[in-house]
Amino acid sequence: MFLAGPPRAGAATAQDAHYARKPVKVVIQLPCRDEAEQLPATLAALPRRLPGVDEVEWLVVDDGSSDDTARVALAHGAHAVLRLPHNRGLARAFCAGLEAACRRGADVIVNVDGDNQYDASAIPELVARVLAGRADIVVGCRPIERIAHFPWWKKRLQRLGSAVVRAAAHVSVDDATSGFRAYSRDAAMRLNVYSNYTYTLETLIQAGQSGLRVEALPVEVNPPTRPSRLIRSVPQYVTRSVLTIVRSFLTYRPLEFFLVPSALCMAAGALIGARFLYHFAHGAGDGHVQSLILSALLIVVGTVGAAVGLLANQLVVNRRLLEEQQQSRRRAEWRPPA
Repeated sequence: MFLAGPPRAGAATAQDAHYARKPVKVVIQLPCRDEAEQLPATLAALPRRLPGVDEVEWLVVDDGSSDDTARVALAHGAHAVLRLPHNRGLARAFCAGLEAACRRGADVIVNVDGDNQYDASAIPELVARVLAGRADIVVGCRPIERIAHFPWWKKRLQRLGSAVVRAAAHVSVDDATSGFRAYSRDAAMRLNVYSNYTYTLETLIQAGQSGLRVEALPVEVNPPTRPSRLIRSVPQYVTRSVLTIVRSFLTYRPLEFFLVPSALCMAAGALIGARFLYHFAHGAGDGHVQSLILSALLIVVGTVGAAVGLLANQLVVNRRLLEEQQQSRRRAEWRPPA
């Protein structure tokens, strides 16, 4: 359900728009849950105008908040609030915001957290790089090692996530978990998020596998206003991040995911089998039957894993065809109203 803010002064008439070039529109979306206290400062820092942009809108995605997030957002200048009926998680709220922004005619979508974590002064440069055609996605990378309120384990996990993204998708971003990003309209329509937890790693891996251009832009951060809600406990965060990474590998690079461990199993099985044959040739095979059993087991497991990898790799082709159909459908359905 949308809640619309008051009309803005200075809007172009339909006749003016008919004769003018296609206007460029930027939508700044803020996925929020119970951010009534933080939103005034967050919205106050957002730009109303951007160089080379005809219209800037602020879209707040209210992910089932129990406080006055929606009312506060409209009272402090948000153009619209997309209210989700219940809490669906950060990833779902992010995706709902992308769709809503595209339907509102966005050429560029900027995603900003509602807790005022990021320095919004970087938004003009994020947008400029997309409009210039340099990148489809621009990621605002925080100075992880210089952030005093980040514990050491969080810094290490941030670096690990960035390393995984580089390995999985050949995307070089120093802060892969940053949610401060700008997306072109085309990139927004091509992204699919399967996780309900977070979208940061998954979207970068998918972008790299889909051939989207990704750039990194160094940004600064503001002092923390509250503890992180995404990282409630280290084991939970690590577990969910690992599951997201594994799922991304299974989705986009299943052949490598299965073939590497399968090849190791088969190689180990062959070596152990060769050891058994050596002893068997010297008349001592009876005492090494366990080696024969283990060798056969490893070779069977490796063969099955390789077969699964080949089958999963064929499914990738079908998935890409379905994604192309989905993109065509989104381009038709996500048009702004005439």
